[in-house]
Amino acid sequence: MLSGRRLDLLDPTPVDIEIEDIAHGLSFVARWNGQTHGDFAYSVAEHSLLVETLFTRITPKAPAKWRLAALLHDAPEYVIGDMISPVKAAVGPGYGALDDRLTAAIHIRFGLPAQIPVAVKKQIKAADKISAWMEATQIAGFSEAEADKFFGKQDQEKSAGLTITLRPPMETRADFLERHRLLLDAMK
Repeated sequence: MLSGRRLDLLDPTPVDIEIEDIAHGLSFVARWNGQTHGDFAYSVAEHSLLVETLFTRITPKAPAKWRLAALLHDAPEYVIGDMISPVKAAVGPGYGALDDRLTAAIHIRFGLPAQIPVAVKKQIKAADKISAWMEATQIAGFSEAEADKFFGKQDQEKSAGLTITLRPPMETRADFLERHRLLLDAMK
């Protein structure tokens, strides 16, 4: 990693996880395999910031630790990349197991339980689906009907006033790091 840490992907430990590595990696990993409109790729870091915002709208009284879990929901992708669901399924259960091990190490590193409660995970997934719908219609060229087919009809109230803006990776990285810092401070 850029931090100098050596991360064993098959046996990750919390001491080998650094938020700077996560933020940097996620800022350069493109969602939609880079197939989006704009001058910059839509990064997983940008997506993660949006999911945390949507999660907070869905569960306004959620404690900071669950908002942090929403921000970090795709954190393993900083080293394993972002694969579309059909590819993940084709790779098989090994991908899921790798993702689970990395997620547990990341969670423990930042004061979260290795596995978050099922109810919280469902709320994060709901925010993730709204984000995917927004991405599809705003930057990936889908019509609303197509997005509804793939991601389900979404509650427009939750995304009201939110617009996806494609930004340079370093700008997104800085915002991701700042949001992470604020959430950790709120957990104290």
